Amino acid sequence: MEVPNLGFILLFVANPQESSLWYKKVFEIEPIEESPTFVMFALKNSTMIGLWSKYTAEPRVEASPGAVEICFPVDDVDAMYEMLGKKKVTVAQKPTDMDFGRTFVILDPDGHRIRIYKLFEEQ
Repeated sequence: MEVPNLGFILLFVANPQESSLWYKKVFEIEPIEESPTFVMFALKNSTMIGLWSKYTAEPRVEASPGAVEICFPVDDVDAMYEMLGKKKVTVAQKPTDMDFGRTFVILDPDGHRIRIYKLFEEQ
């Protein structure tokens, strides 16, 4: 069997319209689909992020935000941290070096973890 491509990621949120404002501001993108209970964004690599109301999703959502991270590679972690700092995001982890590379973590309005990272170059 061939491994399928990732189509999209769904995040269950309290208010899709309010969460959408955060994603628009932070990632400087516009939704490709929008309704009162659902908002969808398309990323540059064709992966999409959906924001679905946790009150209308079926089956019922029982998990809490923060159990999963969405991770984005960047060329300059510190520059991205400075840029996002100007947008007043909630920081869960300031830029730090970990065993895999340089990274930091921010939280969306519902507490979903967004990790920004750059892997260390292999020597």
